[in-house]
Amino acid sequence: MSGPYPKEVERQLVVAATEPLSEAELPRVSIVILNWNGRHHLEPCFKTLREMDYPKDRFEVILIDNGSDDGSQAEMRAKHSWVKLIENERNTGFSAGCNQGAAIARDGGFDPEVLVFINNDIHVDKGFLRALVAPVKRKDAVATTAKMFSWDGKVLNSTGGGMNFHGIGIQRGYLRDPEPSYDVPRKTLFACGGAMAMDARLYFEVGGFDEEFFAYYEDVDLGWRTWVMGHEVRYVPSAICYHHHSSTSGRVPIERLRVLQIRNPQLACFKNYDDENLRKILPAMLGLGIRRAFISSAMPDQGNYRIEAMNTLGSGGAGGRFWRRIKKNLDTHDQLGRIAIADLLGINDLLGRWDYWMARRKVIQDQRRTPDSEILPLFLRPMWCIEGEPGYQELQSGMADFFGLDELFEGLTTMPDEPPA
Repeated sequence: MSGPYPKEVERQLVVAATEPLSEAELPRVSIVILNWNGRHHLEPCFKTLREMDYPKDRFEVILIDNGSDDGSQAEMRAKHSWVKLIENERNTGFSAGCNQGAAIARDGGFDPEVLVFINNDIHVDKGFLRALVAPVKRKDAVATTAKMFSWDGKVLNSTGGGMNFHGIGIQRGYLRDPEPSYDVPRKTLFACGGAMAMDARLYFEVGGFDEEFFAYYEDVDLGWRTWVMGHEVRYVPSAICYHHHSSTSGRVPIERLRVLQIRNPQLACFKNYDDENLRKILPAMLGLGIRRAFISSAMPDQGNYRIEAMNTLGSGGAGGRFWRRIKKNLDTHDQLGRIAIADLLGINDLLGRWDYWMARRKVIQDQRRTPDSEILPLFLRPMWCIEGEPGYQELQSGMADFFGLDELFEGLTTMPDEPPA
């Protein structure tokens, strides 16, 4: 279905989303939260979780601390001793930390029916958990995502997710003012990892978060993979929370983030497109990745590299001096920028392990139950161009035409032009 549900289905969804679960229906829930040097976020997060309108004996909270050195662990023990605290010696990443928390929930005797993942920089409304888990409990979807506002509640952060054709994630509604169109439940490509629920059994069945992503786009990959394997993910507008956007990533060197932001969308695409569509997408994805690396390369004087720019080919001494000058320049001055190096590393993490990623891809494709034709409409803005540089825009347009991507995604843009998260 390419856009909002038909009116009758939409009406039924609104009724279902607002019809509360009875006390007897409320599932057991394990809430998993990751923390890395986020002490300043802990009080509002855990205060609002403690105050939720949900029976205290039907949910538990597990905090995975990923090697914080800011006193987070001591604060948790002193102020939030009701939370199960797991202390890792180092930062294992968002994906591995979430999987660790999910496994502890599964094996710890609480036996949750639903797993919930929340960022540490979130605070929630009292009815958040009841609303978020209701579609999962009722088997309307195996995973759900919340309506996420900015911390002050003035603008939206996320009302479901999509992406462009080469995997760059989009948070629907990001930085938009709240309006009625965002109050309607709908299918979504993925549930934002900052505030999501998932059937506990299905979480492990589809493989959980891919730990090789470390962080970023692991939620896009999980949601997309969930659809490929025949299940539905849904946006629940009545599950309301508030978010400090990018409060953790701001403390990480930009080149380290960039490797993840380039690599992980490519890995998600490589794993989850069907064979026919991957053969169309892959050349364009790699071409655009190389162009982005060039744009960010701080390229030195190209004349040193172009034989047609030589003015003194000559013979003997002049030519020799020219080549020695070029060699000196290349040896001592020409360096790629950090972002370009990060881009190339991200690309090579796919291309340099081809057989490995082909094997990983086969595992998913062997379990495919939903054709791409039913998943692609969930992308929302498949032809969105992430760079404004004219050469990049020209390349994307030209490759989209040459590889048939315009035809593949024709008519599938289902959201206004708005910025990604």
